Amino acid sequence: MTELWLAWLAIIAGFVGLIWSADRFVAGSAAIANNFGVSRLIIGLTIVSLGTSAPEIIVSISASLQGSGELAIGNALGSNIANIGLVLAITALIAPMPIQKHLITQEIPILLLVTAAAGGVLYDAALMPIEGILLLACLIPLLYFMVRSKKSHPEEIDISDEIPDMKTLIASFWFVVGLAVLIGSSEMLVWGAQIVAIDFGVSPLIIGLTVIAVGTSLPELAASVVSAIKGHHEMALGNIIGSNIFNILTVMSLPAIIHPPTMTAEVFSRDFTAMAAITLLLAAAIVVDYLIRNRHPESHGVARLGRRIGCLLLASYIGYYYLLFT
Repeated sequence: MTELWLAWLAIIAGFVGLIWSADRFVAGSAAIANNFGVSRLIIGLTIVSLGTSAPEIIVSISASLQGSGELAIGNALGSNIANIGLVLAITALIAPMPIQKHLITQEIPILLLVTAAAGGVLYDAALMPIEGILLLACLIPLLYFMVRSKKSHPEEIDISDEIPDMKTLIASFWFVVGLAVLIGSSEMLVWGAQIVAIDFGVSPLIIGLTVIAVGTSLPELAASVVSAIKGHHEMALGNIIGSNIFNILTVMSLPAIIHPPTMTAEVFSRDFTAMAAITLLLAAAIVVDYLIRNRHPESHGVARLGRRIGCLLLASYIGYYYLLFT
């Protein structure tokens, strides 16, 4: 009983540490790059964008090193499901989010492609090192494409508040401290999750899909809700889609490279299928609403992800949890 309480405390402390340290790590990294003359656009599309997935990435590495790769896979799939069915749904219920054209032409097609790639590697319920390497390698052309496309439309990315003005020494301090706390917090979180999984008689996959996935999505939820309340939610939709892309290409690929996990067939038939379904639902909602409103702007107004779609996404998320536990 004492060990179980310690495990829950480790999970809570791990989440708090991950959220705080990820912010410090990204701020320090971005400030160092900025001080060395790296373009703010490139910093925003690499360090800042990948930074939103920093908790998931570090947890994935820690879990894989401890031989719990199934937890890492659950974290990747569960985080993507939570980002759409929980974070975007709640944000849309608070304030409808405008749909920008580049989502239709760039982010949505890329998200659908990497989702299909994830299905291809998970179909046989096994992740081989070569599959992880191929997924991770896709980051290079993706980042190159994003930098090239955004250079002609710099207004589509706003990083004015993401790169702090720090001296290099101070930025280096926060970089080191942030990375150290990230690693320590992930170790605590994975240890606690393994103990809880054993006590409840469930697999680490289930813990990764639920507790860990929701916990590592809390920063996105908090940021999106605050932005929606303040009326600054133009970038929320694109940020979540980008986070899901990076989750598949990094969080899912690392376990295959470090310690190929053993998985059950349910990973594909239940969990990947749920992630693909809610991703397709989001993509269809965005494309259909955009096309309808742009054909008849006088009667439908600006394209946006509204409350009805938010309710549908949230209902889908609740339905997935019902399926998961029954």
